[in-house]
Amino acid sequence: MPIPLFNSIASWLLKKRYHQIELFLKYPGEVQEEVLFQLLGIAEDTEIGRKHEFGSIEAYQTFKERIPIISYEEMEPLIERTRRGEQNIFWPTNIKWFAKSSGTTNAKSKFIPVSAEALEDCHYKSGKDLLCLYLNNNENSQLFTGKSLRLGGSKELYEDNGTFFGDLSAILIDNMPFWAELSSTPSSRVSLMGEWETKMNAIIQESIRENVTSLAGVPSWMLVLLNRVLEETSKKDLFEIWENLEVYFHGGVSFNPYLEQYNNLLPKQSFKYYEIYNASEGFFAIQDRNNASDLLLMLDYGIFYEFIPMETYGLPNQKVLPLWEVEVNKNYAIIITTNSGLWRYKIGDTVRFTSTNPYRIKITGRTKHHINAFGEELIIENAEEALKNSCQRTGAEIIDYTAAPVFMSRNEKGAHEWIIEFRKAPEEIQYFTEVLDNALKSLNSDYEAKRYNSMTLKMPKVHAARKDLFYDWLKSKGKLGGQHKIPRLSNDRVYVDELLEMNTC
Repeated sequence: MPIPLFNSIASWLLKKRYHQIELFLKYPGEVQEEVLFQLLGIAEDTEIGRKHEFGSIEAYQTFKERIPIISYEEMEPLIERTRRGEQNIFWPTNIKWFAKSSGTTNAKSKFIPVSAEALEDCHYKSGKDLLCLYLNNNENSQLFTGKSLRLGGSKELYEDNGTFFGDLSAILIDNMPFWAELSSTPSSRVSLMGEWETKMNAIIQESIRENVTSLAGVPSWMLVLLNRVLEETSKKDLFEIWENLEVYFHGGVSFNPYLEQYNNLLPKQSFKYYEIYNASEGFFAIQDRNNASDLLLMLDYGIFYEFIPMETYGLPNQKVLPLWEVEVNKNYAIIITTNSGLWRYKIGDTVRFTSTNPYRIKITGRTKHHINAFGEELIIENAEEALKNSCQRTGAEIIDYTAAPVFMSRNEKGAHEWIIEFRKAPEEIQYFTEVLDNALKSLNSDYEAKRYNSMTLKMPKVHAARKDLFYDWLKSKGKLGGQHKIPRLSNDRVYVDELLEMNTC
C-alpha cells in the first residue's frame, strides 16, 4: 500500500475512536461503574470471586466493604501459584504473561499478571488512543508517512512453568499487532536484545536509515540513545538525520529535568511532546492536548479507579474514594481493579487532579518515594519543579539525581543530601544549592517551616556526581535500559551511601 494512502486510512480509523472517548468524557461515573460490574461479572467464578461473592455485589459500596485493599506482597502467593501453572484464581482466562516490574532498584522483583484482555483492551488500545488524540489535535500530521523509533526494555522473555515473564515492553513487542510492527523501528529482533549496549548500537544502525517521524520511550534512556545517534552521525541536531520528526511520546519518569536538553536536540518550535502514564499494572492516562502539562485519565480500559487522600494514607481513618468523589488540587494514592485480576490493588503512585470535567491528572510521585524524615513531606513533584527552576536560574542541565535525608545526631541538625549528575554543571555549586533550597521553600510550606532559621533542617548538601555515575550504578546491578529508573527520593540512605562510595572511585 502506498505510504500516503496508508497514512490517510490510519488517520481516519484512529479518529473514529474519538467518538468513543467522548462518551466517557460526558459520562465518566457511569462508564466507571459499568467497568466495575463487568469485571465483577467476568470474575465471579474465580477463586477470589467465590471467596468474596462477586455475584451478589450490586453496588459500589458493597464492593468497597467486601473486598480489602491489597499490596503486591499480599497478592504474591496467588501470583506465584498462577506462575506455576494454576489458573482461574483471580482472573478466569488463562494468564501466561507476567511483567517483571522494575519500578525500583530493589533486588526483589514483582511479577505483575498480564491477561490477554489487558493486552488488547488496555495496552494496545491505549497505543491507538495516543495516536488518535494526537491526530485529533494535529490534523496536518504526517506521522504515518514514516516510522516511530521505540526504545523498550532490554530484557528477553523467559519461560517458566509454561508462563512467560519479562519487561512489559518486551511482552508488548513480542505480541505486537502487525500494524504497530510495520510502523516501528527498530525491528522486534533488535528491540528484544538482552544486552543493553549491544542493543543501543544495533538500534542506531537500523534507525538512522529510516524516515523516523516520532520517538517513544523513557526520557532518561532515550536521551542516552539520541546523544549517541548524534555522536555516530556527527550531526548537530536530530532534524539533520530525521527531517520529518514531529513528536516525542514519553513516560516513565518526569520530563521536567530533561526538557531543556531535548529542546537542544530538537530545536524546532513546532516539535511536540506528548506524555503518557503507564505501568506494568496497566495504562492509565494520556496527554490529550498540545502543550498541556496534565493527562486525561482513560476510563474504558478495563480498569476501575479508587483514590486514597494522602493525608489519610495508611492511617486508621484512611478514606477511599471512587472517581466521582475526588477533588482538584489534592494528592491521592491510586487503587486499581483491573482486567488482569488485580482487585483493589495499591500501585504505589500518587496523583493530583487538575480538573474533574474531564478528569485530568498530574503524577506527583510514589507513596514510598518521598522524604518525610522531619515532617517536611517532600514529594517528587516538588523536587522536579525545584530542580527545573534551579537549572533555569543557573544555566545547569541535569542527567540524573537522587536525594535522601541526613539524620539528626546529638550535635547536628538534619538536612537533605542530593547527588546530581550534570550534563552542564552550574558555575558555583553553592549558589545552585541556595537556589534549589529557596525553590523548595516556595513550593512546599512544610519544608519551608522545617528550614525556618535552620531550626530542624539545615541547608541541603549537593554533590556533583562524576560522569556516568548513575549509569555505572545501574550497570552494577544489571539494570540498564528500558523501564529501570533511578530512585529519586528516599527516606533512608541505602541508595545515597552506595552512590557516594562509587562517586569517589
